[in-house]
Amino acid sequence: MLLLFGGFAYSQNGIPTDYFSNPLNINMVLAGNFGEMRANHFHSGLDIKTEQREGLPVYAPANGYVSRINVQHYGYGKALYILHPNGYTTVYGHLRSFAGDIEKYAKDTQYAKETFEIELFPEKTLLPVKKGDLIAYTGNTGGSGGPHLHFEIRDSSQRPMNPLLFGIEIPDSKKPIVSAVFAYPTGEDAHVNQSQNRTKLRLIKQKDGTYKTESLTAYGKIGFGITTFDQQDGASNKNGSYKINTQFNGTEKFEVLFNKFAFSETRYLNRYTDYNYYETNKSMVQKLFREPNNPLSIITKEDDNGYITVNDSLSSIYTIDVSDFKGNTMQVSIPIEGKKMEILDPKKVEKTADYIYADHATSITKGKFSIYIPANSLYEDTYLDIKDEGDILKFHEDVIPIHSNISITADISNYHESDKDKLYIGRLNYKGLPLYTSTTRNGDKLTAKIRTFGSYTVAIDTTPPTVKPVNFAEGKWISHQNFLKVKITDDLSGISSYRGTINGKFILMEYDYKKDVLTYNFNDNINLETENNFKLIVIDNVGNSATFEAKFFRKHP
Repeated sequence: MLLLFGGFAYSQNGIPTDYFSNPLNINMVLAGNFGEMRANHFHSGLDIKTEQREGLPVYAPANGYVSRINVQHYGYGKALYILHPNGYTTVYGHLRSFAGDIEKYAKDTQYAKETFEIELFPEKTLLPVKKGDLIAYTGNTGGSGGPHLHFEIRDSSQRPMNPLLFGIEIPDSKKPIVSAVFAYPTGEDAHVNQSQNRTKLRLIKQKDGTYKTESLTAYGKIGFGITTFDQQDGASNKNGSYKINTQFNGTEKFEVLFNKFAFSETRYLNRYTDYNYYETNKSMVQKLFREPNNPLSIITKEDDNGYITVNDSLSSIYTIDVSDFKGNTMQVSIPIEGKKMEILDPKKVEKTADYIYADHATSITKGKFSIYIPANSLYEDTYLDIKDEGDILKFHEDVIPIHSNISITADISNYHESDKDKLYIGRLNYKGLPLYTSTTRNGDKLTAKIRTFGSYTVAIDTTPPTVKPVNFAEGKWISHQNFLKVKITDDLSGISSYRGTINGKFILMEYDYKKDVLTYNFNDNINLETENNFKLIVIDNVGNSATFEAKFFRKHP
């Protein structure tokens, strides 16, 4: 009765299903869904398509107040957080701008602090919102790969939850797609088709639309993995599945369910997926078994950690059911013949001089480089191939995941004193060029913290950034322009900071790193005259600076 008179519907697990309305007044079509696998993390919300446009109005889906405003160059770009009376927080990312009092509060603070990047936690009485209020406009800021709205719902502990649990309706009549299945023999005597290594199974589509693999011969402890994606109506994007359930001879073995996770868990995606296969084939394989050092809560059911045991002379069947939120399901059946056979393809282990115990801290020196691997930086004990070649440290290959930071320190005592402040540690890309890694210097030591294996080098950057005007020129009238735009680039260590002024007064310039463009909005009306002197200082990551100055004319109101 209380729930009825309260006016809100609740699902069986106590989640309100008609509390939040859609944040956009358009058809809900997804570019990305909750829990889908991205590089090093699970996606924490819905990516809602905005018809390839920016500037669509975003509306508060329920009463609440603005609890956080975050503006950054990368990540979510311009992001807004609203805390609601029921304890949930909604999040809006990649915005072009905020609206009304929210935009004024954010911009006033940016000018007061003279910085574009800000993080604010307004008092609850400062920026209240009501359901249906205009709160922002969609954009493409931060790490967005195209215009869309990133939308999240978080619980009271700030854990992201699947917004579809709350009644957000996304049309979906399509079954998930399964593109690959793999078997993983585990243990000394286990094998699949006489191999101890990861084995790809041939998928055969059945008349009813399900899949069956070729019959495999196996023995011992075996795990399975799957490459799968889901598509919703109206879009071709390859999004994540909602639930995967496995059974062995009718006994449930493993279930993964994308309802909720904690941000502290998200990097364990690299343990849950086959990292080696992803880095070499650019395709995600979900391992349907729990290995040591995998604490993921999305694994909701497991028997013997999801592994099966295949006995000699016994036939068995393993099934995988992949479902989306609407219950559309695809099944894969794997017939297994138990037979202990000679192993023709033994497990491949490349032994090196450096064997790392995952639960121990390890220090290694190679030439001018020192490496410190904290305990639990790796998920399992492993051999690493580490070599120094003068200024280059070949630190294994990027086929093993790193969970937490490893430190690389380089001795730079043999460099000229005048050059030492211009040095940094960079990871070599496929062209052999060093990509800047955040580096600190302490005397003759450079240190960088890394989370990716590969080749690293001591690089030098003595070249200042480049600054070029985009839509104005020295001494010209630009009364018809709404914005002042400048392109800034740095080909070596990268841009660290910038500061723009007009007639000596700070101006807020928004940085779009994807286009290398700084933009000032003339509507800010900062100390403009008919004749104006623009000055921009840009500094790279090792301290090289470039100063650009120009005079422009503009009609003065």
